[in-house]
Amino acid sequence: MGLLSLAIWTPIVFGVVLLALGRDEHAKVVRWIALIGAVCGLLVTWPLYTGFEIGTSAMQFVENVSWIERFNIHYHLGLDGISFWFVPLTAFITVIVVIAGWEVITERVNQYMGAFLILSGLMIGVFSALDGMLFYVFFEATLIPMYLIIGIWGGPNKIYAAFKFFLYTLLGSLLTLVALIYLYAASGGSFDIQTWHKLPLGSTAQTLLFFAFFAAFAVKVPMWPVHTWLPDVHVEAPTGGSAVLAAIMLKLGAYGFLRFSMPIAPDASREWAWLIIGLSLTAVIYVGLVAMVQKDMKKLVAYSSVAHMGFVTLGFFIFNDLGVAGGLVQMIAHGFVSGAMFLSIGVLYDRVHSREIASYGGVVNTMPKFAAFALLFSMANCGLPGTAGFVGEWMVILGAVQSNFWLGLLAASALIFGAAYTLWMFKRVYLGPVTNDHVRELTDINAREFLIMTLLAIAVLAMGLYPKPFTDVMNASVTDLLQHVAASKLN
Repeated sequence: MGLLSLAIWTPIVFGVVLLALGRDEHAKVVRWIALIGAVCGLLVTWPLYTGFEIGTSAMQFVENVSWIERFNIHYHLGLDGISFWFVPLTAFITVIVVIAGWEVITERVNQYMGAFLILSGLMIGVFSALDGMLFYVFFEATLIPMYLIIGIWGGPNKIYAAFKFFLYTLLGSLLTLVALIYLYAASGGSFDIQTWHKLPLGSTAQTLLFFAFFAAFAVKVPMWPVHTWLPDVHVEAPTGGSAVLAAIMLKLGAYGFLRFSMPIAPDASREWAWLIIGLSLTAVIYVGLVAMVQKDMKKLVAYSSVAHMGFVTLGFFIFNDLGVAGGLVQMIAHGFVSGAMFLSIGVLYDRVHSREIASYGGVVNTMPKFAAFALLFSMANCGLPGTAGFVGEWMVILGAVQSNFWLGLLAASALIFGAAYTLWMFKRVYLGPVTNDHVRELTDINAREFLIMTLLAIAVLAMGLYPKPFTDVMNASVTDLLQHVAASKLN
């Protein structure tokens, strides 16, 4: 078993063990096993980082074993600069979520923790898969634990939100399955994704494949106008579910564009780039305006996620190094920042049991330590220089200006909207005098919550102040991808 298999199966095995433990009287043991499993899952990603060779676009840590011989399906794993950082990011967020649910979740604790650990392994599988069918299995399997997390531990409308999440993402993926089967036939019976990158496909085939992939990945990102499931799901999901959904699951769709759409259908990607850019700018500007009128904190941050992910897809489809690398950096940064934002809302919700902005006011007076962390995360959400939120957005804006000045100007407007809705929410929730008895009775964060906030704050600041380790890893793979797309255009 290689390092990638360890990263995938360690949390899954721990998750299955937790499911077998049963009743809530074992909750204390369950929590510790879950934490050990999540930390082990994070630790096994460390050798991936120390052993990753920078400066090459070749797949590393490759594992390739025949799985279903009759259909030539392989258990084929590998990482390159594009996919690498999502593996430790997933493992890190899982540790945070397990700690965050330590005292909050009191019913079916083993199932809650087990679902998150299994989900963690499945998402790492998506980022690592180099076989098309293996990718599809992991991609669809992630729906099951998240569906249960929303449907069991969610809010009053949890069943509606869980069904909406499942149906939207499943229906989008069905066209992708048809595309994978077509590529299997076109390649002479191979599900190897790297083989598909070299297929000489005609313009019609590329266009059909592009939109088949678009159906799944656009919903998952989610891009405007197929983003409507996300606010409902975020509002109903438990805090941990919202954090993982925003930090990792949205990235599966954006990653799919880089692994499938652009390299397999490069001509169609260039031909239809105007559509993706238009939808991305709509997400950045229009959805940013929608976020400004939200009364529910979770809904506001959910719409904020749609706007920030619009930056990602914009960066990808302007086809230059700064744009694509900036989109990738933005994905990682958004993982830290959006996870921190949702967990901060969870801290308040656990005390007051309300997500309404109007239920708060003057929180800084009763929770000064927490308010300091919330301010940092809010600034990162605005894209303040020195925080993780700035780096990717700045790279995408620079890349957009290189491509077209007006494109860059429109993209930069998102920084204004982002600052407006985030700071307005912060002002109404945290600043000013104490407005009601609920806020007056609040107690500041405990040691467990302080640990979560500190870990996220370190991640947000470290990436903002020194992004070089992130960009160095991805540069060679981004350059290789863009050369592949450009060479196809010349042909």
